[in-house]
Amino acid sequence: MYQYTEFDTQFVKDRAAQFRDQLERHLAGELSGDDFGHMRRQNGWYVQRHAPMARIAVPYGELSSRQLRTLASIARKYDRGYGHFTTRTNLQYNWIPLERAADVMDELAEVSMHGIQTCGNCIRNITADAFAGVAADELADPRPFCEIMRQWSSLHPEFAALPRKFKIAVNGSREDRAAIGWYDVGLQLVHNEAGELGFQVLVGGGMGRTPINGVVIREFLPWPQLLTYLEAILRVYNEYGRRDNIWKARIKIIVKAMGAKFVQEVEEEFAALIENDGDGVAPLITQAELDRVSAYFQLPEGVSPLPAGSSPSAPVQGAPLGYTRWLERNVHAHRLNGYRSVTLSLKRAGQAPGDVTDTQMELAADLADRYSAGELRVTHQQNLVLPWVREADLYALWQAARDASFATPNIGLLTDMICCPGGDVCSLANARSIPVSASITERFDDLDELYDIGDIALNISGCINSCGHHHSGHIGVLGVDKDGDEWYQITLGGSDGSLNNGKATPGKVIGPAFTVAEVPDVVEALIDAYRAQRTGGERFIDTFHRVGVDPFKQAANAARHAVEEKAVAA
Repeated sequence: MYQYTEFDTQFVKDRAAQFRDQLERHLAGELSGDDFGHMRRQNGWYVQRHAPMARIAVPYGELSSRQLRTLASIARKYDRGYGHFTTRTNLQYNWIPLERAADVMDELAEVSMHGIQTCGNCIRNITADAFAGVAADELADPRPFCEIMRQWSSLHPEFAALPRKFKIAVNGSREDRAAIGWYDVGLQLVHNEAGELGFQVLVGGGMGRTPINGVVIREFLPWPQLLTYLEAILRVYNEYGRRDNIWKARIKIIVKAMGAKFVQEVEEEFAALIENDGDGVAPLITQAELDRVSAYFQLPEGVSPLPAGSSPSAPVQGAPLGYTRWLERNVHAHRLNGYRSVTLSLKRAGQAPGDVTDTQMELAADLADRYSAGELRVTHQQNLVLPWVREADLYALWQAARDASFATPNIGLLTDMICCPGGDVCSLANARSIPVSASITERFDDLDELYDIGDIALNISGCINSCGHHHSGHIGVLGVDKDGDEWYQITLGGSDGSLNNGKATPGKVIGPAFTVAEVPDVVEALIDAYRAQRTGGERFIDTFHRVGVDPFKQAANAARHAVEEKAVAA
């Protein structure tokens, strides 16, 4: 994984020192709330419902065990003993007093971490497939390109005040595990007919009030021109993006409104940049620079693939059912012979999806040191991955993960849900998300039943900002406000692309909103309708596409009426 250079290290420490000066002047009354607010947000600090919220960048989801231990220490010393991993692979703290914010920034800087550009109208944390560099279906490793983009975009003077926030995701595998269709810019690594490496470029994806999938504007972009093309896109967005209406300021609105003219403007700007390359205007990536950065992403020390055709170990005789299920759900194919990547599930009863305690972070760091060359990944689904596990160590890892409560074999199943923190902490939320996720988890607490239901994505957001990615859930739950009361809208048939033949799709609303008491019954009714309609081994999303929305809508309405009748009878 990438190691900070002397320049990187000094850059982050200087930024932390600047923030401390700004904070001290604000607390002394020398900087107004508005003036300090802009500086605070540039460093990842929000003001939420009850306390400041800090968003810590985890670029393309890659963490070292040392960094995770520091995150655990910060949670213990300054917060309430936990953090929250987001769908964009960042970590958030929700209870740190503002006067301690600079201390947190200093501690983060010591382990090459920060909150720079995790907030504000700028280029945010760049995300990628959590299995980048280890996936068996990988075409090319996206991490070097992500790192080059991170360095290029950090405090870029021209793109520090965009019309709205700007998010980039990169996928290097055949299966889209980075949800690139839902991003302002989605990049898919591809090879052209000549075998040259480049990118398919999607623009204009996004969730929020208007869910829109990104459209392909370049089928093949040679990799050296990546930054130049991004610069062209951002310049056009900066020129045409609306600043008079926050709800219409995202690039997806501009792309949809301008249509072919947007693509034409980008291509013209790109051509002009390339033409002026001799003036140093076009930020082309050289082979030397790609080689320099790629050198950080070679095999970690101690990782050595077995010779082709050799067997790493014999199967465990008389293995417990829990281990067998864990192998099926939490263990993934690897590009190296003799290795597997392993998901540590952060989804369990009594804990909000994505939440992780200080003790759990330290236990995960210990597992990384023992079994994964000291490296972890944060997934889009709010779990952790150990990317470098020897097959011979799987049984020992399962035992250790089980003892640390990370071995729930539910990856990809109903209780492996995505969920934002919602109204419990977020000032933007219309409704709480965590109690809804808890009630669904309690309702579906039988692993045999979960395995019978099979692959399904259930996503929950507390408001239309869609931090829980409800639009891309096979079942999506959105919190809405009705005259001060919490209600929940249900969508069906959404996808992030990974379980829908590579196509990102927004879900369809199935009717009026439901009360919080009705949601678990409605979800159960939807699952029952699927079981009644499916044929063979059909997944939920496949059955939905085959039979349409009507059987599910009828089941949901019947569940609502049943709850209402129980309430009247009571």
